[in-house]
Amino acid sequence: MSDTDSFIEEVTEEVRREKLFKMVKRYGWIAVLLVVLLVGGAAWNELRKASEREDAQNFGDAIIAALSPEDRLERADALTALEAPTPGADAMLKLLTAAELGADNPSEAAEKLLTLSDRADIPQVYRQVATLKAMMIPDAGLDPADRRQRLEDLAQASGLLRLLAQEQIAMLEIEQGDTEAALTRLLDLYADAEASQGLRERASGVIVALGGDLTE
Repeated sequence: MSDTDSFIEEVTEEVRREKLFKMVKRYGWIAVLLVVLLVGGAAWNELRKASEREDAQNFGDAIIAALSPEDRLERADALTALEAPTPGADAMLKLLTAAELGADNPSEAAEKLLTLSDRADIPQVYRQVATLKAMMIPDAGLDPADRRQRLEDLAQASGLLRLLAQEQIAMLEIEQGDTEAALTRLLDLYADAEASQGLRERASGVIVALGGDLTE
């Protein structure tokens, strides 16, 4: 390489460095800002997670304390006074409260559960469980037609929820004197491959009480 070529290369390299230096001076703050945002975002995310964990722990401790009294109505009042940190936690709180009210005030318990089942801001599984629990409360004074419709809707679900809904429809049919339909439904339920042992035992007990034959 000649001296001229070497000189030209050095000048070219110097120009490149000069341009790079100017770009850093002009736009370097953007890189710094990005670094700050990334680090700050990660720190904020960790703080948020820690806050959520603390809220969940405090909520759990409050529920345990609310469930400690011996009297069911006192437990229900203590649960009602709590504030849930999230819609999901609020749904669980309402389910627990209704469970405490069920024996002493079935109509109020069913009303709370149905209100929960109609909410759109909580996951579907909570709404379905609330509906099923409301249908299972005896002497709740619910309209039979509304009960039937809600249970029919649940029966379109999958897994155990579908079978439990079918069981409650059979109980409703017995209440209404349609024992033949209830017997047919319970026999199908007893033979269902997804039915649990406990569900089969309950179904078989009612089938025998209705005069059905489990060997069919």
